[in-house]
Formats: sequence, C-alpha cells, structure tokens
Amino acid sequence: MVRVVIAEDSVLLREGLTRLLTDRGHEVVAGVGDGEALIKTVTDLDSQGELPDVVVTDVRMPPTHTDEGVRAAVQLRKSHPGLGVLVLSHYVEERYATELLAGSSRGVGYLLKDRVAEVSEFVNAVVRVTQGGTALDPEVVAQLLGRSRKQDVLAGLTPREREVLGLMAEGRTNSAIARQLVVSNGAVEKHISNIFLRLGLSRSGGDHRRVLAVLTYLNS
Repeated sequence: MVRVVIAEDSVLLREGLTRLLTDRGHEVVAGVGDGEALIKTVTDLDSQGELPDVVVTDVRMPPTHTDEGVRAAVQLRKSHPGLGVLVLSHYVEERYATELLAGSSRGVGYLLKDRVAEVSEFVNAVVRVTQGGTALDPEVVAQLLGRSRKQDVLAGLTPREREVLGLMAEGRTNSAIARQLVVSNGAVEKHISNIFLRLGLSRSGGDHRRVLAVLTYLNS
C-alpha cells in the first residue's frame, strides 16, 4: 500500500485521482488545492512521524496558476529527499521538467494528464516513483532529448565561434562582425567556415547555410 498526498485545485480531478488510487488498495492521506497547503500538509505529517510515500501534484495551481505546484514539489524534494514526487501537467513544460529532475531523477515522475486516463499506467507510475524509480512521459523524454541534441551541436563550437554566431544572429555582416571583434574580415570568414563545418552545413547549401546556422543558434 502506498500513502499519497494529492495536490490539485480541481476538486473533481482530485476526487477522481483519489478514487483511482483507493480502488487499487492505496491510501490517500490528504488532498489539497494549492502549493502552500501541499508543503504545510507534508511538513505537518512528517512532524507526526507520518510522512507520505509520494506526492502527486499539478504543475499549475492557485493563486497565479503558473508554477506553484512544481515549485512546491522542488522544495519538498530538497527538504524530504526520501519523498517521491509525481507531477502532472496538461502539456510538456521543459523548464519545469528540467528543474524537477535537477540533481537526481530518483523517485520523481512527470506525466501528462492524458495518461491518467490509462489507469493502470498511472497507478504503476505512482508506485514506481514511491519505490525510487522514475516515471517520465514519453513526450517529456522526446522534448528533453531534442533540446539536448541542440545544445550538443553548439557545444562543439569554440567560444569565439559562438560569439561570431551570436553576432550573425543579430543580422550583422562579416565586415560588421570584424569591426565588433577587432579582427580581419579573413578571420571572420574562417570562423564562419568552421561554424558551418561543425554544424554539419555542407557547401551545397549556398547562402542558406548562414540562415540555417542562425536558426540552429536561436533554436538552442
């Protein structure tokens, strides 16, 4: 049996999650509607020697409906390292997923709310997080890996090449870049040639290579 605290401002969804878990033999020890109440509830339970096994929380909750839920989750992971945390969201928010996973992915989950409809998958995710495992929605994984690939591409550039590419993204010509960096036009051309090479942009791309290089920089 897993002991759960649910944080969800929609009473209907909160009651639904409670029913899903209790019907499968787990215990929902508390249900709250905002981030502050979540932190207070877990803290109070811990002081009574009844720390729950896992928290299931929405990303967005009152009062601003932005990031109260995930901020509470991050705080609880720091203050209660053994507490499992499963975050639910309507869509993938990379910044919040990254913040939640910072340091360690042990005992953490991030699922889209659509997955709750797949009851067995949701309940298994709760149990897995409780046991120290990870439960990441496939969409979350796909987006985080995609961002990592973009960063890895730019990681191959030297500091000077990144600086040149940044100036290219500002729409500056080679001559303007040379004046800004106090180098020759030839040096700038060499840096740009190296940038194209490192980003895998072939000569067949012609002038489009400059546009593609800038887009890669902006998308990173």
